Formats: sequence, structure tokens, C-alpha cells
Amino acid sequence: MLTTTKVELHLGAAGFCTHPEFLTIRGGSLRPVPFPAGFACIIHPVHGPMLLDTGYSSRFFQETANLPNALYRHITPVVYREEDSAVQFLARLGLKASDIRYVILSHFHGDHIAGVRDFPDAQFIYLSQAYEAVRSLGPLAAVKSGFLSGLLPVDFADRSLPVMTQPERWTQAGDDFPFSDVYDLFGDGSLLGLEVSGHAEGMMGILLSTGEQDYFLCADAVWSSRAFREQRRPHALAGIIMSDRSEYRMNFDKLVRLHQQFPEIRIVPSHCLEALNAWGTGGNYI
Repeated sequence: MLTTTKVELHLGAAGFCTHPEFLTIRGGSLRPVPFPAGFACIIHPVHGPMLLDTGYSSRFFQETANLPNALYRHITPVVYREEDSAVQFLARLGLKASDIRYVILSHFHGDHIAGVRDFPDAQFIYLSQAYEAVRSLGPLAAVKSGFLSGLLPVDFADRSLPVMTQPERWTQAGDDFPFSDVYDLFGDGSLLGLEVSGHAEGMMGILLSTGEQDYFLCADAVWSSRAFREQRRPHALAGIIMSDRSEYRMNFDKLVRLHQQFPEIRIVPSHCLEALNAWGTGGNYI
């Protein structure tokens, strides 16, 4: 077990979008393929149930009804049913929205934050630079960055617990571990935040353990497990929406090394149907 406090993990998805496959992995097909909007319910032994991201919600369609936000919906067509929401997923686990004390946000793209208003009692944990990178963007720049400010609750700042400290040097996994700097989010070794910027500034993945299995929830560091397994980066055109292409390449290479050197860790990209079907909780996600 890599971490020092084990948690319970349930992986789900709230809707999906479609992209031509070749944009997300070199040599992919021209046909559109589905990418689920993944999220995770993490049940901590002390802090109780919490979420990592939320997937889509019906608010996404409200926020993208008019230009310029409508460009977001047309560029990435979305399929969503209300029964797919994070709230309904939690209900199937016997949990209510009010049970969620924390929502960890890997980054601020609409497919990760669209459901946050469904959790009025939760506080928000994220790397401070992730929000600073988008909070003051104008309408067109915000759409290009995948950020829809109306998805956030009006009291977002009051309920935020941004991570503003410097990461710690982490040696528990040994010197070969590619991500050597971590944020111990609760100070007990249970959830370790790893910065995986490039797709979005300040993007954070989470390393955790259920006791039986170690997981790295790597957000959008890649769009599919095939990418790091076969060492196939996205098409150059995908760089248009990236915050920093060189950072993306650096963290992509780290993810490849993590898979090669620690194959026992289950790496879970947010939008990977293969990973969700293999390790997710519940039924068919597409």
C-alpha cells in the first residue's frame, strides 16, 4: 500500500462527450468516440464521503445555451441523462448530497465542475493556481479554456479550501517514483495530490489506496489508458486547448514511466471508458 491511510473508492461517470479519436491519441480513427465524464466518490475513515470532480449535469446545457458558451457544446457534443448525475450515483451507494463534505476539483473544465452546485454543504479543495488561471478570463478566453463560471455556486470563494502550500518531497515509493512532489491533502497520507499540469494549469491527480489496490486518478493527463500504455500522445491539434504543451509532454512521460515502473498501480484517466468499465461501480457507462 503506497499511502498510509486506506479509503473506499467508487468510480462513476455523469454523461459523456464525443471527439474524433485521432485528436486524443496519435494514429486514432477519424470517427467520434465517447469519453465518459468520470468522477470518484472517496469514503475517508475520518472525513467521510467526498467527491473528486462531478462530471456533467443539466446545468451544463443551461450555461451553453447562448454564444459564446454555446461553442463549447458544439465543439464537444454531450450526452447526459439525469439518472447519470453524481447525486443519483451517490443515492445508489446509499448516500445523499448533504453527506458530501468535500469536493476535490482536479481542474476547472466544465465536464469536471458541472455538478458542484448539487452539493451545497461541501467545501472545495483544489490547487490555487488552477482557479487563478481561469477566474478572470473574458468570455471567449474562458470558453477556449473550457471554463464556464456559471457552473460554480455564488459562494464558491467562501466555501473554498485552496491548496496554497508548497508540495512535500515524497520518498515512500522510492527514488524511481516519477512524481516526487505531493500535496498531503488531509495530513494523514490518505489522499496525495500530484500536479499534472499541461492540459490545464494547476491540474491535480490523486494517489490513494483501498488497502487491496493502489490507484492514481490522473484527471486529464491522458484521455485513455491506451495513450500511456502504447506511448501515444494526442494529435498536435489537441495542443490548441492545452494550457502548456511542454508541461503536458513532461507529465505524459512521467505517466508512461509510472505505468512501466509501477504496473501494479491502477491509473485511471477521467475520460477512459476502458478503466471505468474495468474498475467502476455499477453498470454500463455508455
